Formats: sequence, C-alpha cells, structure tokens
Amino acid sequence: MLAFERALLRGFLSAAESLEWKQGDVSAAGERGGESGSLLQLIFDGKYEAIFSNSAIRNVFSASSVAEENIESYLEKQILTYLDCSAEVDNVERQRLMFLLGVGSLQLFVQSNWTGPPVHLQLQDFLPSALLQKFSEPKMLHAAILKMLVLDAESVYTLTSHPILLLIARIVLVNSRHKLASLQTLPWWTLRCVNIHQQLLEERSPELFTIAQTCIKQMAEAEAFFTGVEGCHLAVQFNLECAYTFLYYYEYKKAKQCFNTAKDITKLQINLTGALGKRTRFQEKYVAQLIVDVQRTDEFLLPHNELSPAPTPLENLTMNCDLNDDTVLNEIKLADADQYQVPDLCAEELAVILGICIDFQKNNPIHKLTEEELLAFTSCLLSQPKFWAIQTSALLLRTKLEKGSTRRMERAMKQTQALADQFEDANTSVSERMKIFYCCQVPPRWAIQRQLASLLFELGCTNSALQIYEELEMWEDAVICYERAGQHGKAEEILRRELEKKETPGLYCLLGDVLKDHQYYDKAWELSRHRSARAQRSKGLLHLRNREFRECVECFERSVQINPMQLGVWFSLGCAYIALEGYEGAAKAFQRCVTLEPDNAEAWNNLSTAYIRLKQKIKAFRTLQEALKCNYEHWQIWENYLLTSTDVGEFSEAIKAYHRLMDLREKYKDTQVLAILVRAVVNGMADRTGEVASGLKGKLQELLGRVTSRVTNDGEIWRLYAQLYGNGQSDSSEDIEKSLQCLTKAHKCEIQSSGWENDVSSFKEVVKGAIEIAHVAIKCSKHKSNYQEALQILSSARLNLRGLSSKAKQLFVDVTSQEVRSEIADEVTTMDNLIAELQELSNQLRDQC
Repeated sequence: MLAFERALLRGFLSAAESLEWKQGDVSAAGERGGESGSLLQLIFDGKYEAIFSNSAIRNVFSASSVAEENIESYLEKQILTYLDCSAEVDNVERQRLMFLLGVGSLQLFVQSNWTGPPVHLQLQDFLPSALLQKFSEPKMLHAAILKMLVLDAESVYTLTSHPILLLIARIVLVNSRHKLASLQTLPWWTLRCVNIHQQLLEERSPELFTIAQTCIKQMAEAEAFFTGVEGCHLAVQFNLECAYTFLYYYEYKKAKQCFNTAKDITKLQINLTGALGKRTRFQEKYVAQLIVDVQRTDEFLLPHNELSPAPTPLENLTMNCDLNDDTVLNEIKLADADQYQVPDLCAEELAVILGICIDFQKNNPIHKLTEEELLAFTSCLLSQPKFWAIQTSALLLRTKLEKGSTRRMERAMKQTQALADQFEDANTSVSERMKIFYCCQVPPRWAIQRQLASLLFELGCTNSALQIYEELEMWEDAVICYERAGQHGKAEEILRRELEKKETPGLYCLLGDVLKDHQYYDKAWELSRHRSARAQRSKGLLHLRNREFRECVECFERSVQINPMQLGVWFSLGCAYIALEGYEGAAKAFQRCVTLEPDNAEAWNNLSTAYIRLKQKIKAFRTLQEALKCNYEHWQIWENYLLTSTDVGEFSEAIKAYHRLMDLREKYKDTQVLAILVRAVVNGMADRTGEVASGLKGKLQELLGRVTSRVTNDGEIWRLYAQLYGNGQSDSSEDIEKSLQCLTKAHKCEIQSSGWENDVSSFKEVVKGAIEIAHVAIKCSKHKSNYQEALQILSSARLNLRGLSSKAKQLFVDVTSQEVRSEIADEVTTMDNLIAELQELSNQLRDQC
C-alpha cells in the first residue's frame, strides 16, 4: 500500500502505478477489488462527493438506533466501532477505508471552501435522519457543527461551507489516528487537516500547533519514506508544507530552514539580480531592471519527472489580466531575454520559488524596495502558468503589491474580481486545482472576497465594500467600514439587528467596540462561559485606552491564559506593565512577543527598556541588537542602542550607532554621549571586553568631524573635538594646529551666544577659553616654519584678548574706586600679561622676516 499512499499524497498515479492498478495486482494495489480500492480510485479521479455514496461508508454512518448525543460523538463512536470490530479478519482493510474517508472528506472540504466548484452534498444523504431531526432548521445544524470545530475558544468563520466534512476528517485523521497504525503517511495528512482547520479560526490555536509539531516530527523520523528517486518530489512538498506551518505560527527560523531544504533538494539557484530592460512603451534606452534569475545547478533535474504533476491546460487556469496601460508595459522587456530565460520548471520547483518569495516577504520590512523585489518573484512565477494553486497565489500577491500604484490599481481590481469569481467556474476539474495545493497556502474563497472588499473600500466604493462584507457576514470589517465612513449609528444598528437573530460573544464584543462600553464585553464573557479570549482582549484594550492600567493587565492576563498565541495582546500587556512600573511582568510579556514573532522590532526595543529598568544592561544591549536586525530605519531604537552601548562600555558600537543616527536624522547630537566617548579614548579606559578604548581614536575623530560639519554652533562639541586632539598639549604640530582651530571655533560659538557679557561667571568662562587659545597659539607658532603664518596666529590671539580685556574694563568697573572689580581682576591681569607676551613674540618674528 505504501506506493499508493505516496500516490495519494501526490494526488495522481504515475504511468507505472496506473498500469499496475489496471492490471489489478492485488499485492501492490492493496486489494484492488476491495472497498478501499474503489475509494482510492474516486479520490484519484477527484470525485470526492461519490465517496459518501459508497455502500461501505454509508454502513459506517448508519445505526439501528441513535442515542441522545451530538453529531461529533456519534460519528466518532461509529468510526471507532467500525475500526474495533473483530468480526472482519482484515483489520488493515478497515483502517485503509477509514483513512481514505478522512482524506476524501478533507479534499471535499477544500473543494467546498478553497478550490471550487461548489459542493452539493446533503447531510441526510449519509447521516441517519434520527440524528438530524432535533435541528428544526439547517442553520441550527450548521451552527452546531461549527461549534464542534471551535478550539482554544477561537470561533470558526460562520459561512464555512460543509463543515461536517472537516469534522469527519478531524475525527479520522486527528482523534482516531492511534487506531490507524498501518498507515505510514497518516501524520502528513493529519498535518494537512490541522493546517486547513487553523485557517477557519479567528486566532492561532496552540492545540493545533502542538499536533502539527508532533506530525512533523513523526514524518521527519520516517527518513526511509523520502529516500530514493520516488521520495525526492515528496520530500520537497513535505518541507514546503512544514515551512508554511512554521511561518504561520511565528517560527521563522524553522520555516527558513525548511524552505532552504526544499530548495537544496531541487538544486535551484534563485537570485535577485539586475538586467538591462525597458519598463515603458516610450523608453529609448535600456536601463537596469530587477529580475529573479533561476538556474539549475549543473543542469540537475528532479529524477522521474512523471512523479511530478502534469501542467494544467492554460484555459483552465485563472486568467492573468493584462495591464493595458498607455505608458507602462505589461511586463519588462529585457535587452537580452535569452540570457535570463527561466528553465522549464516542474510543479515542485515553482512551489519552491513561491515559498522563497513568501519567506522573503515575511522576513523583510514593508518598503518600496521590498515590493519591487516581490514583484520580480511574481513575474518569474507568472511567466510559467502551469498550476492553479501557484497561479492563484502569485496573482493574489501581485494584486496586493499593485493596489498602491495609480497605473496598476485598475488591473489589481480586475484581477481580484477574477480570482473571486473563479470559485464558481465548473469547467476546471477539481483534481487539476488540487495539484500542489498544500504547498502553496492558497487562501480560502472568503479571504479573496474580503481582499476585494478591502480594495473597493480603499478606492472609495464604500457601499460595494459594505455589501460584500455583509454578504460574507464579516461584521468586524463592516463595522470598521461604517466607522471610517463616520456612520457610527449604522454600525450599532447592524450589530443589534444580528444580535436579535442570535446572540454570540463575537457580536457583543463588536458592539462593545462600537459603543466603547464594558457591559457588552462582560456579556460576551458570560455568554462564552468564561472562554472568550476576544472578550477579555477587547475589554483590556478599552481599559488601556482609558489609561486604567491595573484593570487592563488583569483582562490581558486572562486572555493570554485562554490563548497564549495572541501576539498583540502580549505586546499590549507589556506596555501596560511598563506604565505600572511592573518591569518584570513587562519583560515576561515582551519576551513572549519576540518568541512568537522574532522580527518584531518594537517588542525587542520595549524588552530592552524593561531590562534597563531592571538594571540588566547587558541583556538590554543584546535585545537592542535583535531589534536593529528587524528594523534598521527606526531612529528611536538606534538612540536607545547608542545610550545602552555607551552605558555598558561598548564604545565601538556606540560610535557606529551615532553614525547611523546621523544618517537618519541629519543634525542629531548628544553632547553627553560624545563627552563620555572622548573621555574613554583620551584616558585609555577599558571597554566591556577589556580592550583599551584609545584604539578608537581615529574612528572617534572621524565621527566628531562629521558631527561638527553638521552641528557648527555648539561650543561644547568643538571643545570635545579639541580635547581629542590633545588640547594643544600634543607633540604633533598637526594635532596642535587642529586643537587651535577647534578651540577658536568653540570660542566663537560662546561669544555669539547672548547674555554672557552681563554675567561675571559667564564672562570668566569666555576669558578662560581665550587664555587657553592664547597658550595653544604660542605653542603652535613655535612649530611653524613660515613666519608669516606664525605671526598671523599670534596676532589673532592677541586681538581676541585685547577685545575681552577692554570689555572687562568697561563692564566690570567699581563705581567708587574706578578700578576693575576684584572678582575678575586676576583674569584681566593674566590677559594683559599675555597680550604683552604675544606682542613681544610678534615683534621677534617681524625682526626675523
């Protein structure tokens, strides 16, 4: 049966397997004439609905009497009874039959909600009427089944089509998996079931993630399954499915490892590169364009190409809408198209390129450059339209990227509409659409319609957007739409109307959001029997908005206790703890944030703040390094990094941070940090690693040169610059001259400030600076070989002192004695003596000229 388990994962039989199947080789086909053989054939043909017409399956679900029990417990009891029945000798055949029921149910559920065309299965066709009769209306039955799919108190999307199919798949592939020991690929199908189930839930489910991790581990341990030529294609698919699972649950490093493993198996080289090309109709010269260059290493091809799905005919794929712009070309026209020709790729190779693209999107900030890089990936994928799942995923990504462009917005709109409409198209067989489906993370049909409504709203078509939201029963989006349009009363009206039909915790939470009233959150909390994480989350956010931090913390703690995978709640909880000065709680909350989403720069930054307050400065330094990896453009994070680096003695990092801050904020200055850095270098202080900071003198001189070129009017910075060059005490004539220049500029900044002349202490500081300049000028003149230059330096210092001396004698004279006031007399005497000395030196130089 292993060969056909592999074929089931692929979704089709190879030529050899098909021949073997037709010949009815019992040993290979696993009893071709048995019921499992006919079910397997139906799945390969994409006739999933016919599974429920099979007599063996109907016998499983039928019972002579139905006890007072819900549908889930009834189905589980019937399936387990069938598996445990000892009347049949061949227990393996029974396991196969139930396994194929689970797989077929999952595939049919995917058809009903993802791929289309619509499914017309009726519950009464295969379930006993006694089980269904207590539900007077179909809506009640539908709601009851949805309630059974709720996990971790996270609600299921209300308009999910045929949820009974997922329930059956879950009972077989998840709840009863311990009874299906003979199936080697069961963990993989359980993983697929879990991933599909998660996409129906409002938030991430820890329970589903735990099951997913177990399944991945079990399949990874079955190394023999992926060895040999037959396992090569499946190994690529498995790694891609694992990667998307990890990506959804914030495990970015593991996801990247899986994507890279898949790429390594295919031996593809995928690189973003530049190529000469034209983008507009009237462009005369070829200029550099960003493209994705795909090459096979040593012309390697995946073995046994017949084990890869055959391409779908072009007419059965989603239409790729043309741009039809009068200026911009539909696609880049390359000068040398042959050089960058993408090789003919198989399904797994295209899926790998899509995976690398999605991983790139998740690990890079939202930026114009990132958008251009992603568009290069979508162009590459759309250049080979072969598979529905890949085509749909690539087109959806392109529409998201193009909606912000005025020239491409119309295409984005038409394309999204085409993607939404394709679900109803019955021309394409479902088996064609299922090819490589699980390797692509195609969103459900309502998510595409939601994207269409969002695009309409952004274009100003509010009524059209609202109509879609209301048809989809996405009340939260409808409420946001009304709120943004300023129709607050309408938002309340629509929620009260729905509450009259049926009271749900979600609707009460939305009403609380609109009216900003705690009573509705409390009502939702009670209605959910204290299981609604959403109710406590919303109540906590309202407390946070009202700055009621203590109450807010209580609500958030209750919410994350129910569902610990709520990234936003952990972040808000951390902020509330910081406001309450509960830094240990804040550190714990932000630690959970960065565990869930390692590239959350804000969370890393706030975590460092908590560590600083807890006096754990080394931890703060390391967390800020992580924050900067996630966001290199955030100047506040760089400022925190600068201060923390300086504080812990990472002087080299502090200089780097200061440079980056000047890149981001042209006239940034922090005199206190510069003073610490200068003192560390001048005094030869040891940094955190024990290295002497004197070795950073060159780097610090470069930094201060850059700072003083931008901030020219800060005397203190100029003095620090002079200090770095020795303040005129150096043996190097160049350093002495540089010190003199810096001190002179510092002095100019001081005398240009207002009020220094009227205050004795300020005047004395200015005089002190002028005296220092005079001493350095004397020393500098002695190193000058050119007498004219030396004379000019001495004259400038003398004139400066003479002006200050005259000013002192005018401003600070004792009225009675008509002499300079005692508190400044010493400074005036020193200046007069220096003036005389400078005059004498000048005379000596003139005599030598």
